[in-house]
Amino acid sequence: MKRQLVRVVLVAIFVLAFPFRSPAPLVYRPGEGWTYEPVGEGKWTRTRAKDQLDVAQAAFDKKDYSLALKAARRVVRVWPLSDYAPQGQYLVGRCLEAQGKDEKAFAEYQKVLEKHPKLSNYHEIVQRQYDIANKYYAGKWFRLWGYVPYPSRDRTADMYAKIVKTGPYSDVAPQAQLKIGAVREKQRNYPSAVKAYEAAADRYHDRPQIASDATYNAGLAWNKQAQTAEYDQTTAGQAIATFTDFTALYPTDTRVPDAQKRIGSLKTEQAHGNFQIAKFYEKYHKWKGAMVYYNEVLVQDPNSPYAAEAQKRIAVLKERTQQTPKTAEQPKKADEQPKKTDEQPNKPAEKPKKPSKEEPIKWPEVN
Repeated sequence: MKRQLVRVVLVAIFVLAFPFRSPAPLVYRPGEGWTYEPVGEGKWTRTRAKDQLDVAQAAFDKKDYSLALKAARRVVRVWPLSDYAPQGQYLVGRCLEAQGKDEKAFAEYQKVLEKHPKLSNYHEIVQRQYDIANKYYAGKWFRLWGYVPYPSRDRTADMYAKIVKTGPYSDVAPQAQLKIGAVREKQRNYPSAVKAYEAAADRYHDRPQIASDATYNAGLAWNKQAQTAEYDQTTAGQAIATFTDFTALYPTDTRVPDAQKRIGSLKTEQAHGNFQIAKFYEKYHKWKGAMVYYNEVLVQDPNSPYAAEAQKRIAVLKERTQQTPKTAEQPKKADEQPKKTDEQPNKPAEKPKKPSKEEPIKWPEVN
């Protein structure tokens, strides 16, 4: 009993002699709920939106991003309809970006642009979104649940798409539209890349540099698609048409010689594809079909290495198609046809009747 009393006294003396900070308390505020705050740090809260925003801005200027984030979020949560809410929302994004949480920062910036499109620093926010998207385009990974890293080109393209949708005529929107096409090219999704480039060329046709880049890149995407399908002549034709439009619309562009070179190469490839198809038809004795595709070789690229051989094969196949095939039997002359007589009635001879079950079968007599 005495030992237990001594222990209690010693513990009490230790607690009184060496005081320490107790765990942070839970604080309840009407309209906000319960919050966790360390003792002595509840002085950052204010009763007016402007004063609370001043606390957030002061903490941000001191690079105390944790406190600035809490104060800015409180402005948005408690006074969402005040004139200070947009700036508070903007500071939330700035704090997250400063902490390296770019994906979350992008989302907070998006909220600002959607809810407050007339914000004075609108273009700055869009530029920040564009810079964040470029980080992921360059190879930065997203984080699942904030921890598990993973790459996603679809999400990167979605970031650029949001920039274009929110501010289609901002300074960075044209470049963002082009980047959508570039992301799709990295995925080898060339049809989607072409769509993105064509959208850029149509929407920003009044910006020659953007429109020319978009048209040229669309031609490159078609060219890459044509290389993945040897016998698909449609994509090669699309590439030729796009490069032809590029040379006609922007004749002074420094990339015109390259476009013309690619057109020649694509036509040669088309000739090669048609030559292969013609050989296939000829192998299975489809002479007319083979002649059609050999003729396409001459039409598409008469100077290709396949043109001379195509001409030879056309000459050979013409001879084969002009020959009259021999029939197995020659038709009889009119005077050699059998004449009809009374003994040859027009009616067909009656078939012999099978013996019925009732009639007995007559067997031949055996000698």
